[in-house]
Amino acid sequence: MNLLELEPLIERAISEDIGKGDLTTTLCLSQKLIIEAQIIAQEEGIIAGLEVAELVFKKVGEGGKGGEGDEWVEFEEKVNDGTRVKKDDVVASISGDARSILSAERVALNFLQRLSGIASITAKFVEAVKPYPAKIYDTRKTTPGLRLLEKYAVKMGGGTNHRFGLYDGILIKDNHIKVTGGITQAVRQVQEGLSAGENMPPGLKVEVETTDLDEVNEAVNLNVDIIMLDNMSLEMIKEAVKIIRAGKKSILIEISGGVNLENVPQLAAAGVDIISIGALTHSPNALDLSLEIK
Repeated sequence: MNLLELEPLIERAISEDIGKGDLTTTLCLSQKLIIEAQIIAQEEGIIAGLEVAELVFKKVGEGGKGGEGDEWVEFEEKVNDGTRVKKDDVVASISGDARSILSAERVALNFLQRLSGIASITAKFVEAVKPYPAKIYDTRKTTPGLRLLEKYAVKMGGGTNHRFGLYDGILIKDNHIKVTGGITQAVRQVQEGLSAGENMPPGLKVEVETTDLDEVNEAVNLNVDIIMLDNMSLEMIKEAVKIIRAGKKSILIEISGGVNLENVPQLAAAGVDIISIGALTHSPNALDLSLEIK
């Protein structure tokens, strides 16, 4: 994770919360007060985002020891990102200027709790499909401005990143198909564009979304790399897998829509390659973490 790319985001988050100053902390505390604190897990889960939390504390503490006004903060990770923790485990230790630590607390925990929540739910899905070849993928259903972080958290939970944006992958969706007049027309338009185009990213695969077996049959006869089965029932998925495997075994099969922890083992057992889940990033529960003064 490139923290330099994240600095503007982190600075905006700090500004959003602290603004012109933390009134309560400024009025309550002596500027020279030094404290020690710990971030402690209140439930079991997977940790993600420790570097981001550290950067928040150090930004608020004006860059570390020796900063303007002698405010400083030291941050020590007690576990690594991707580690499973249980209740009462110490995740990190923080020491230094009390004002800086208390002012940075909420922003740091907001990042750390959300990213850890994403990693934790991803890990549950990964574990649920462990007996099968299928891999758990994320989607573009991310919080605006947080995509890089949220997709990082998916990886910390053992998941795989789908395309990061519209610029690094081709996925012909239902609205593309409607506008162009059909799957065949849409795929051919893309393939012609790729053949004629310049400055395209290397290794681009063509993926097309299908919603019924007629569309699956049509897509199999086209030179695509991935066929997505969108919001299909389990029985339809099984039939679609048979059609695709009988046609072109090299085509990857992705399913999307309606996936949850209860049905994901059955979906994986149907013989698909990719299970993409928007809920990993659009509606995770934050992992319960707290900052406690020693």
